[in-house]
Amino acid sequence: MNQTHITTCNTAIWNNRWVRFRMALNQKGVEPRFHEFYRGWILKFLSFIKPKGFAEAGTADVESFLSQMGAEGKKMWQLRQAEEALRVMFSDIDPRTWAEAWPEDLLRGVKEDLSRDDAAEVPRGPVGNLARFKGRVDTGPVPARYEAFLGETREHLRLERYSYRTEKTYAEWVSRFLVFSMPASREVIVWDHAKEYLEYLTLVRRVSSSTLNQALSALQFLFRSVLKIKPGGGQAIKRPPKRERLPTVLTREEVKALLDQMTGTGKLMAVLMYGAGLRVLECVRLRVKDIDFGNHSILVRGGKGDKDRRAPLPKSAVDPLRGQLELARERWEKDRTMELEGVFLPEALSIKYPKAEKEWIWYWLFPAGEISEDPWTGKMRRHHVSENGIQQLVKRSSLRAQLTKPVTPHTLRHSFATHLLEGGADIRTVQELLGHADVSTTMIYTHVLNKPGITVTSPLDAM
Repeated sequence: MNQTHITTCNTAIWNNRWVRFRMALNQKGVEPRFHEFYRGWILKFLSFIKPKGFAEAGTADVESFLSQMGAEGKKMWQLRQAEEALRVMFSDIDPRTWAEAWPEDLLRGVKEDLSRDDAAEVPRGPVGNLARFKGRVDTGPVPARYEAFLGETREHLRLERYSYRTEKTYAEWVSRFLVFSMPASREVIVWDHAKEYLEYLTLVRRVSSSTLNQALSALQFLFRSVLKIKPGGGQAIKRPPKRERLPTVLTREEVKALLDQMTGTGKLMAVLMYGAGLRVLECVRLRVKDIDFGNHSILVRGGKGDKDRRAPLPKSAVDPLRGQLELARERWEKDRTMELEGVFLPEALSIKYPKAEKEWIWYWLFPAGEISEDPWTGKMRRHHVSENGIQQLVKRSSLRAQLTKPVTPHTLRHSFATHLLEGGADIRTVQELLGHADVSTTMIYTHVLNKPGITVTSPLDAM
């Protein structure tokens, strides 16, 4: 990593910031191939404000920087990208009080070079003229006049029993749509506005197919459930095709090298994701009652698609799990002494068993170190650890192990499935262990197996 602009800062702190910065960009729908451009704007800004340090930066510095970039001939789409990068850094990664009132018209005073077509500079494929999107963005503060409408959207999401994560994601897309369209009132919103926004995401933002599908689903919900308008205006909506990608799979030796770089609770979580094929959210959401030592299994509750399943409990994880239960027990007893609210339970269970949230068996296997506010009820309670921690741990451990593959926690699940099939496990059994609704999803792992009948020998090796 180029450290020339951050010599006065602690390298470890910035390494952590860059990891969280990329994760925040992912959550906002920025494709990974554009992440380095966003990071580049941060580095340019750090160089611009010298000798002032990063911690001393303020709104005036951001305005001056963007004006300077405009004076140097940067196009408007580049300035919008730079502004978004800085807002993410100062609002999400290293929050500043002044960033809470981020000006909506920050770029309005920046002079633009009109000698060339701004839209033509946007990285894209061979498409038509994009001048209609000139000066339009889907980022920035949401005007206060839309707050009531967004509140109504969240209410409908809860009425239809969407998960909190889906609520948060859909509300974010609706917010972006409103910022992009800026409707005068809800009565003037029509599907053509949504179609135009989806075209903007495709042609200008160049988001991935999965991100576009997510945005489309959010807008369809908005029109169907909130606006009471048929999505598409009666026209069939064609979703982007889902591209089949071969999963990244580690060898057994690579898995061992990765795990050898970890210790403590983080290592135990990685062991469970590989040894039981757990998704990262399934792992962090495990409760005490889900570990069945007698039957050597783990009960996964409410997995993808809100389905339950049983996963194998690795024998090598038994002793570390017992140790983790002791640590969790200490925290649970501390919570009871402090008379904290109990842990979160699904709504039906919290009503049926009102005392269960404070019982030991419902406690998190991996409780968070700090208490936090329940976003739905406003109660202060103990949540499970965040998935961000294990994601960063896997990334750092992969670098230390000098692995040459892109490794995430989900890579451990891919490796679990592939190694089971390599060992002769039946495809239907693997399907059940992974919790796939369709065996065709599981079949993807047969394409990465290295055994006779599946792969062929290169003709070069026969020479």
